[in-house]
Amino acid sequence: MAGSVLGDRFTVSTWGESHGVGLGVVVDGCPAGIELREEDIQKMLDRRKPGSTKYATPRKESDRVKILSGVFEGKTTGTPISMMVENTSQRSADYSKIADVYRPGHADYTFDAKYGFRDYRGGGRSSGRETIGRVAAGAIAQKILEELGISVTAFTRQIGPYECRDEYLAKENIGKSPLCMPDLERSGQAEEYLTQMIRDQDSVGGIVECVVHGMPAGIGEPVFDKLDAVLARNIFSIGAVKGVEIGDGFAVAQKNGSQNNDEFLAGEDAEVKKRTNHSGGILGGISDGDDIVIRAAFKPTPSIFKKQKTVNRQGENIEIEIQGRHDPVIMPRAVVVVESMTALALVDALFTGMTSRMDRIREFYKRE
Repeated sequence: MAGSVLGDRFTVSTWGESHGVGLGVVVDGCPAGIELREEDIQKMLDRRKPGSTKYATPRKESDRVKILSGVFEGKTTGTPISMMVENTSQRSADYSKIADVYRPGHADYTFDAKYGFRDYRGGGRSSGRETIGRVAAGAIAQKILEELGISVTAFTRQIGPYECRDEYLAKENIGKSPLCMPDLERSGQAEEYLTQMIRDQDSVGGIVECVVHGMPAGIGEPVFDKLDAVLARNIFSIGAVKGVEIGDGFAVAQKNGSQNNDEFLAGEDAEVKKRTNHSGGILGGISDGDDIVIRAAFKPTPSIFKKQKTVNRQGENIEIEIQGRHDPVIMPRAVVVVESMTALALVDALFTGMTSRMDRIREFYKRE
């Protein structure tokens, strides 16, 4: 299958299906000498695993990760790092009735159109469980960024009509909300709304916001591999994402240049600063040293229990009632996936940027 490998200098290749033996990832290009244990990966995977709240699928999976290669005596060796998570709670029989049916909102039809075949057990490669490999790889990327003083924090900005207010955003509240909403009042309102949607056998969409702090200026390329383009590509590759914006995003269409431009000022030691951050930390495809701000719009979970109209492989019009275990809302478990995909893009861009200037190459190799 083409398209399962991501990155240039820091590469990630995921594998596995939602109802197969397991899922995993191979990470190549990771420097040697980084302290890495399975517990470091597990902390991230625990944030996305199913069954953690009543707003997540009741599928019970421990999602215990195994590091198979690339680590020796608790440190990376510089060779490919392979990781695996076994599937232990498959109920493939839940999907036997839809083997020849195209579920609305899913990739069933498009997989069939492309391959003439599909794994109907939970969606196979198009399942949300594929993100296990992304999150495991993202945990390594996060450790690299931490070494450089760069943090990546995502949260649920909006669920349905309930959006967090800027003046009530508190990072410490993200973990207090079952929906990962830092505005706890809005979280409570969204929880009531979701409870009603669950009763109605429906699902809800929303927005995840991600903020990168400490990113140095000068990272990214000015043409095709613009940093915002690479970030958008990574975020758009998450299955349920239908829109990505950076900085003021689509709101810039309603602004004048005088409103949208970020004026510069000299900071300490003549460091260049900005008075505002409408750019979202990126100018001309290159990081400008300010916080990078990304937002991703997630569609409602397509697996709903309401009766829907569809067709089967024989071209017959039919009705379908989906069975199984599904999330009524994606964002709370997707927060860590957005963080991971952002971190992967940044590490790859940082590694690429190391060769941008000859003076820095000479400095690295200590050549005058």
